[in-house]
Amino acid sequence: MPHRDTVSWNAIVSAYVNSGHLGTTWKIVSAMRRSALAFDSHTLGSILKGVAQAGELSLGEQVHSIMLKMGLSENMFSGSALLDMYAKCGRVDDAYIIFQTMPERNYVSWNTLVAGYSRVGDRDMAFRVLRCMELEGVEIDDGTMSPLLTLLDDAEFCWLTMQLHCKIVKHGLELFNTVCNASIIAYSDCCSLQDAERVFDGAVACRDVVTWNSILSAYLMHEKEDLAFKVFIDMQNFGFEPDTYTYTGSVSACSVQECKSNGKCLHGLVIKSGLEDSVPISNALIAMYIRFNDKGMEDALRIFFSMNLKDCCTWNCILAGYVQVGLSEDALRLFLHMRSLVVEIDHYTFSAVIRSCSDLATLQLGQQVHVLALKVGFDNNNYVGSSLIFMYSKCGIIKDARKSFEATSKDYAIVWNSIIFGYAQHGQGNIALDLFHLMNKRKVKPDHITFVAVLTACSHNGLVEEGCKFIESMESDFGIPRRHEHYACAIDLYGRAGHLEKAKALVETMPFEPDAMVLKTLLGACRFCGDIELASQIAKTLLELEPEDHCTYVILSEMYGRFKMWDEKATVTRMMRERRVKKVPGWSWIEVKNKVHAFNAEDHSHPQCDEIYTQLQQLNQGIKLFGNFVNQMLLLQCLDNLDGYDDKMFL
Repeated sequence: MPHRDTVSWNAIVSAYVNSGHLGTTWKIVSAMRRSALAFDSHTLGSILKGVAQAGELSLGEQVHSIMLKMGLSENMFSGSALLDMYAKCGRVDDAYIIFQTMPERNYVSWNTLVAGYSRVGDRDMAFRVLRCMELEGVEIDDGTMSPLLTLLDDAEFCWLTMQLHCKIVKHGLELFNTVCNASIIAYSDCCSLQDAERVFDGAVACRDVVTWNSILSAYLMHEKEDLAFKVFIDMQNFGFEPDTYTYTGSVSACSVQECKSNGKCLHGLVIKSGLEDSVPISNALIAMYIRFNDKGMEDALRIFFSMNLKDCCTWNCILAGYVQVGLSEDALRLFLHMRSLVVEIDHYTFSAVIRSCSDLATLQLGQQVHVLALKVGFDNNNYVGSSLIFMYSKCGIIKDARKSFEATSKDYAIVWNSIIFGYAQHGQGNIALDLFHLMNKRKVKPDHITFVAVLTACSHNGLVEEGCKFIESMESDFGIPRRHEHYACAIDLYGRAGHLEKAKALVETMPFEPDAMVLKTLLGACRFCGDIELASQIAKTLLELEPEDHCTYVILSEMYGRFKMWDEKATVTRMMRERRVKKVPGWSWIEVKNKVHAFNAEDHSHPQCDEIYTQLQQLNQGIKLFGNFVNQMLLLQCLDNLDGYDDKMFL
């Protein structure tokens, strides 16, 4: 162009901003200044839009200074863009100052401020701005309501969500895509799945892919995997093409063992659709296979090694999978490999690695990982702090577990759960319960795992009455419905206290069928109380549910042996042989000079086993000699005492 005016420059600036090329945009703006053409509000508005998208606050501040020099800061168009830039860069207080200095405001300015406060989670200020909008008669639209709905993410805001929904209907905004989708998520987060379904069912005319993804996500959040998978089928029947979010959600819906066949079919569909190179979908498939069983780990690793691109989540999925299936040594090797490849390591990585150290009871290695977490600044993270508490507790150092607890932010239940578990497993139930009461005092909301920890503390310390109170108050006082694991803890509580009838009655009153975990706990209670008849009935059901699990066979065989029921014991042994079930041996670990040595009973695989057995033999001989010496001393002491008595006293 032989001649360019401000409109020409603005057009090319806007084009590069919309394409996401902020660096080139800045060069064009510099060239525009050299051409002696003055910026106008549209030029600065476009630049600020690009700055906001990129989050480049320093560039935005430079543009702000230019606006002040040129006297354009009070222009509605450029002022709204400046407000949006500060809000999207997380400087909502500066955005509020800009908003206050604007001589004229429109609904865009107000909505930008609402979105800014919503983005940083300031619920009070966001709703305060809404009230001010209504008082000043500013038009409320979908851009006002959608950000506000994202702030309503807990059951305590259910009533507020309903009020906001009423306002949405009053202003005729319920059929806007963004409002409809945000309403579904808000109701789901507020534990009102039925209301989320009502919004979805009433939005037939305005559904898009995001709407379907929202209801799918809601079903997953409420553990309705079968309905989530049905949504995946229905949306295609209605002519909607699934996107990456749909596939990742649908794969997550197939992560339970009952949906294993659906998961494999979905994997085939992913390959058929040419989406196997999508990192989020591959990550979801890895997580799905890991949740199936030990054999699923092979499929997960196959996907992992076939991926050309891997992100931090990919590595963390495999790392967590190794920990989940008990391959902690492989998890540590993978972590070392990640370090050598300079892969991004986040708090999830550290959490999984520290859990591996916990499982292997490798205190020294765990301490080294702790130091590394300190070095990179993740030691105060809730997940890392929780894992550190768990590791130190499992390694028997409850003092260091408490130090990690005190050093971590105590705003979330995950940290409290770990320390309560730690004290419960160390037999210090009263301290565990004191921590639970302190948690409530600090208004940290407990979750279902918190009550598993508390009931474990009651069970291990014989606090039957306190445990019963917690079971009764879970749903009424805290809004947490009882799950299988809570019933298992309660059964263990009764069993350890010798109240087998109460444990049996509790199982019979469960609102759902007892799973293998509950039945195993009841079987353990039968062993503790010596009820062989009930144990036989439970074992029969368990052997149908989990015929490959060795625990049931071992407990039943031990009980038959105790009651000298040799024929029944032989039957169990023969059943194990026919089904090729073997008792998994217990392992012990010891860490010496940063090296872990593993042993099981009568193990001869260790390179120093001859020296070890020689030392053990010497220790056994020493124990016998010491025992004989103690017995002789006790006998002599008794004889000395008898010399002082009259023989007639024993006639």
